[in-house]
Amino acid sequence: MREIDVGEITRAVRDLCIETNIIADEEVLKAFRCALKSETSPVAKEVIKTLLENARIAKEENMPICQDTGMAIVFLDIGQDVHIIGGDLESAVNEGVRQGYKDGYLRKSVVKHPVARGNTGDNTPAVIHTRIVAGDKVKVTVAPKGFGSENMSFVKMLKPTEGYKGIKDFVLESVKKAGGNPCPPIVVGMGVGGTFEKAALMAKESLLRPLGESSKKEDFAKLERELLDEINQTGIGPQGLGGRTTALAVHINDYPTHIAGMPVAVNICCHAYRHGVRVI
Repeated sequence: MREIDVGEITRAVRDLCIETNIIADEEVLKAFRCALKSETSPVAKEVIKTLLENARIAKEENMPICQDTGMAIVFLDIGQDVHIIGGDLESAVNEGVRQGYKDGYLRKSVVKHPVARGNTGDNTPAVIHTRIVAGDKVKVTVAPKGFGSENMSFVKMLKPTEGYKGIKDFVLESVKKAGGNPCPPIVVGMGVGGTFEKAALMAKESLLRPLGESSKKEDFAKLERELLDEINQTGIGPQGLGGRTTALAVHINDYPTHIAGMPVAVNICCHAYRHGVRVI
């Protein structure tokens, strides 16, 4: 049994909150540069160049990539041979968020009550997902989620007979409805199967994959490719101003489901594609 003090988790969460909000994913920057070569719209090209410049300035000046520094989503993969000591795990995660958003001068966007509102003042509480896995380590993943993209999330309980076409039609409808709101070029996260809540969680988890990493199942990998091509034919373009680069990738996670249903969830991520990992 390996002991891990909650202070280590607090430090990891703090650092990841700051880093993910300031340093752009290198794979995203590569995708932007590739898009410049294939993009035909002069306006779209200028938008992509601006996004690249914005990422450069953010890193050099130690400033957030975007003014919406998101609600902190924290995933914890906890080894079954780990004993957490020194305090409460959930409190430790929230302390990390509190410190990260304070020390990084990140915008505090979380409200105390979903209807009555009232800012919590420190961007807590985080949304925390825990999973017990094999081993004696803790994997901490922080994914700040801005609500320009989060508000463009959809779940639909499809009939099994609707098949791949039903999934494709729903996703394309969702992306078109979202338009420029989620700050394209977007990454489209999808969850297919499970139950209502499992599909939604899978859609969010798919956004933790390396950009463009295909599903391990050939049918879903094929669907990812087809959807990416069709989404980029919608003409929405970077920041919704037209062009061929509406999405950088489509990621599908799947799970077995009940004979009577086929849940499908769409969770869109903005062009920043923010997430980071620490293994303790």
